Amino acid sequence: MNSNIKGKTFEREIARYLREHGYTEARRGVQYQGGPDSPDVIGLNGFHIECKNTEKWNDYEFMAQSIRDAGEGEIPIVIAKKNYKPALVIIRLDDFMEVIK
Repeated sequence: MNSNIKGKTFEREIARYLREHGYTEARRGVQYQGGPDSPDVIGLNGFHIECKNTEKWNDYEFMAQSIRDAGEGEIPIVIAKKNYKPALVIIRLDDFMEVIK
């Protein structure tokens, strides 16, 4: 499977997972060239979601993209996975503390 198809499939899986857990508006975002109007998955208000499904793992690079593309007031997060491994959520510690307060 080529990387574009792999990425799109993962984005759809995450959107479906969120819908199954009550976030009924979750869907794959419309992809532009990055920025607040083009998260990989939309429907989780207050978060900018970037999805990565790759064996080449660079969590800080992934987060840098989410930070760069997040809109004003959005918390940047990355949902990432490697083949045959469960997905992980990457979030900055300060943002995590805001979420759990």
